[in-house]
Amino acid sequence: MTLEQLRIFAEVAARQHITQAAHHLNMTQSAVSAAITALETRHRVTLFDRVGRSIVLNQTGRLFLQQAQAVLASARVAEAALMDLSGLLHGELSIMASQTVAAYWLAPRLADYRKRYPGIALAVRIGNTEEVSEAIFTGKAEIGLIEWPAEQRGVTARMVASDEMIVVVAPGHPWADGRGRSAKDFAQTPWILREIGSGTRRAFESMLAAGGLTTDALDIPMSLPGNETIIGVVEAGLGATLMSRSIVAPLLARGTLVEANIAPLPRPFFLLRHAERYRSKAADAFDAMISADGEQP
Repeated sequence: MTLEQLRIFAEVAARQHITQAAHHLNMTQSAVSAAITALETRHRVTLFDRVGRSIVLNQTGRLFLQQAQAVLASARVAEAALMDLSGLLHGELSIMASQTVAAYWLAPRLADYRKRYPGIALAVRIGNTEEVSEAIFTGKAEIGLIEWPAEQRGVTARMVASDEMIVVVAPGHPWADGRGRSAKDFAQTPWILREIGSGTRRAFESMLAAGGLTTDALDIPMSLPGNETIIGVVEAGLGATLMSRSIVAPLLARGTLVEANIAPLPRPFFLLRHAERYRSKAADAFDAMISADGEQP
């Protein structure tokens, strides 16, 4: 058994699709299939059930995946320790960010980091708040960036920036009239919201809770996993949504969206790190850069 076989197995298990895994790994489909077959044959186990033309991780595969992920996480730590000996001349930094953070705030900071440390490759993934927190906990990413606090054992969170959440509607929506409204008025319109588990959804639920409401009291025809789709639906006049001001600022300027007269909700951004895992110099340098940026007036 090799680390490469474990890496291939973990990718196929995550996607449960040989072709998609091969594309992500930049390998041929036959090479990925051969690696999985070799792993199963050598150890006389079946890790995937072949159902028609699909593959599905079975119970044995699910149990093995936990061990494989732990080994891969340990290997990344060992590699980071070796790379540290190069003094930030070579190496890789794994970052995972929530959609809102990645959409506008993270990009210029990645560019700044790359200019300072051109030898460090940046592996960046995007997920919702829960997924980012889980990635830090399991060691799949060393730096996490989210827009809402998430409790996860062993994961530390530090505020590094702030934004605010605002309610936006299409120009023809009744709430585009500028009249003041609050959470008690939220039942008057349909809501197009982010999925459960996202920081944006948690922010919206906190606004409801402050007004003594829950989502059960509202008309929520759609919960979607991406900001862009939600914005498009709201621009079409199908309801209201809560969104980061930084994301919708260009749309407000163009007049395709209008900010409803509802008190904004402050929204901090947090940097996540694991409290006990090895901390590479590459991650420390990114952490220090973000911290210094947050201290600027």
